[in-house]
Amino acid sequence: MLKKIVAFSAIIAVSLLVFSCKDDVLPKPSSYLRLDYPEAKYVNFENECPFAFEMNSDAVIKKETDCGFTITYPKMKATIFLTYKPVTKNINELLRDAQKLTFEHVIKADDILEQPYLNPDKKVYGMFYQVEGNAATNSQFYATDSTRHFVTGSVYFYAKPNYDSIMPAASYIKNDMQRLMETLKWK
Repeated sequence: MLKKIVAFSAIIAVSLLVFSCKDDVLPKPSSYLRLDYPEAKYVNFENECPFAFEMNSDAVIKKETDCGFTITYPKMKATIFLTYKPVTKNINELLRDAQKLTFEHVIKADDILEQPYLNPDKKVYGMFYQVEGNAATNSQFYATDSTRHFVTGSVYFYAKPNYDSIMPAASYIKNDMQRLMETLKWK
């Protein structure tokens, strides 16, 4: 009986060795995902609204409300939402609402970097926020002249907010948003 068990075990072991041998396994070389976006070219955007700015020529702008716009990046599945509100002795309320919108993302954000923006020559003052982590928006800003005009902008991706995955696109659009804010001028 013991000889039969040993013989049977030996046959199974040899069978496994013979039939499990396949081609040599070769490890795949290390690589990284490469996302190349075209170099941004900016064009001036103006219409009847009381402000103008430069935007990426590859983006598509659409008027949504009186002076509210969406700037869409179809290849990146992202949209910048721009909102304009006139200042009518309500600057504190507008500032509070803009800051509240940003800090609602503190639950999912790893960090929120604030970058003040001051351009006394054009009378444009504001704040640019970079939200790091898995928040719904990665970049936001507000800009005002403190007496008549107030513009806010925020970017949203049409994908689950996984910061590592959307970081290259988020960085590209962040640069466009900063350019938009820095070229903003009042009419």
